[in-house]
Amino acid sequence: MGDTYIRHVELLGFEKRFYPSQHYVYVFLVKWQDLTEKVVYRKFTEIYEFHKALKEMFPIESGDINMENRIIPHLPAPRWFDSHRSTQNRQSTLSEYCSALINLPRKISRCSHVLNFFKVRKDDLNPPIASQFKKPETFLMPKDSKKGATDITGPIILQTYRAIADYEKNSTTEMGVKTGDAVDVVEKSESGWWFCQQKSKRGWVPAAYLEPMDGPDESEEQEPNYAGELHVVRKGYTAAQEDEITLKEGETIEVIHKLLDGWWVVRKEETTGYYPSMYLQKSGEENMPEKNQLRNKEVPPRRSTIRNIKSIHNQSRKQISQETYRRNSVKFMQSRRKLKNNFLNKGSMIAEEDREPQPAIPPRPSKDLILTRCSESTKSKIK
Repeated sequence: MGDTYIRHVELLGFEKRFYPSQHYVYVFLVKWQDLTEKVVYRKFTEIYEFHKALKEMFPIESGDINMENRIIPHLPAPRWFDSHRSTQNRQSTLSEYCSALINLPRKISRCSHVLNFFKVRKDDLNPPIASQFKKPETFLMPKDSKKGATDITGPIILQTYRAIADYEKNSTTEMGVKTGDAVDVVEKSESGWWFCQQKSKRGWVPAAYLEPMDGPDESEEQEPNYAGELHVVRKGYTAAQEDEITLKEGETIEVIHKLLDGWWVVRKEETTGYYPSMYLQKSGEENMPEKNQLRNKEVPPRRSTIRNIKSIHNQSRKQISQETYRRNSVKFMQSRRKLKNNFLNKGSMIAEEDREPQPAIPPRPSKDLILTRCSESTKSKIK
């Protein structure tokens, strides 16, 4: 069995709790060497005590002997009293600290002190119950790294979804659900796998197995974009249903509709079809290691393949047929070509009008006229 180590630590946000008294805890998603992902909760005072002990264990790397040798990242000391603002403003620093920590030499990043700190505890599996008066409030970090803590308007109450059918988990990173189960969604991944929690259970659940509580349709679902967005196929897939499309690795296609269940509608020339979003990469985007690991995961199931669906909503979810996608796509492309041709024709006409008039070129004299003039010139010289 290989060594145990941490691949990645991501700060998801923080939680404001009211039991047994008001306090704040940071929420981390820890990915281990076997690709299992665990959610852990830590107070900042705990994190700082961990940091101090780490510095004592590695005095050279912490700069205690010579500051030029310091590689352990800095971490500011906690305040006497942690307010909502200080907890929020500290997130960027804490996120950078965790990233730097995991990328330190192995003797530090894989030492028992680091591993034990991020291991799941009993309190992580069974967080303190909500008080009689208030439910814990969750504040998630913005996905865009360019945004700061001030972009979090919170509290962001986790959305509750309902399972429409039984789902048996296929790996340790997933979470099984039963029909009618209510789960809180922590993260909605474009891959169609959503990270959910239900009491003490946490893990990835296919979005196709979940429905909103207030209606069958997703309020966050985007409208089709027939202009298309260029993507490169990073992993081939063979269509299993008529409305899917078969593509090979390396092909360039256009995404015309991004759906939350992870099955996007793509266009190749005039053909459209569903394709797993986890096998696509936006054109010009860097290839991230995390996405490579994700591509090794099974594609999420589509709702059309789920049996014994039991929804609480009378009407079914709206769905656009592939024939409609294709027809609207062809119309858009024809309109785009027409506009392009009109623009080119108009440009050439403008160029003709703006061209300066050239001086008229006199007609070339005939051979007889040239001989006559030469003869006259010779005669005049003789005289």
